[in-house]
Amino acid sequence: MIEGIEVAIDREAVVVTAREPLTVLSSAFAGGGFAAARAIVNLHVRKNIPEAETDGLLPRFVERREIRRPWVGLLTSAWTEKAVVAETAGSGLTALAVVTVGLSNRIAAGRTPLGVWAPSTINAIVVVDGAPEAAALVNAVMTVTEVKTSLLASVDLRCDDGRVASGTSTDAVVVAATGRGPRCRFGGPISDFGWVIARAAHEALDSGIRRWMEEHR
Repeated sequence: MIEGIEVAIDREAVVVTAREPLTVLSSAFAGGGFAAARAIVNLHVRKNIPEAETDGLLPRFVERREIRRPWVGLLTSAWTEKAVVAETAGSGLTALAVVTVGLSNRIAAGRTPLGVWAPSTINAIVVVDGAPEAAALVNAVMTVTEVKTSLLASVDLRCDDGRVASGTSTDAVVVAATGRGPRCRFGGPISDFGWVIARAAHEALDSGIRRWMEEHR
């Protein structure tokens, strides 16, 4: 485990906490974009919950659990107790991936028609013990997304209309960095920073996707 990082997993949520603030780039439901955070919360909600009923869920959970601010928060209808954790290291960097996977509302980006809002079902959190530049974090989000989509294609996951799925309708990605170590300029899949992220994300997502498919045969 990365020094200063802790992961708690249960039926209510996945909570990643940091002793020192992390630099975060995410598509999180609460606190998305560029941010500093001591905690990343992935909260389980019931499937098909209306968006109007989600207001306040994350703040109330954070208050009840006494989670330190600042934090970013995600919602998922996947079972958080089935979250998959993977850690890899290389080139002086360590990456920790924590993912929750549900594949019910799968879509093909740019092809599937507009639909109703639904809580995220593939949520990927990656924490890296490194010091990326802002552009490298953006690149790293792309890298995690490429990993996810390639894995879905490798298992031939299909949408209801038969198209190959690129994801689900409201997937979310969080990439966070400790800021320790040498500066990382790039986050693409063949950079040192992107490579360690891709390996951790691949291991965690591959396990989560295959388990979901086994359980839903």
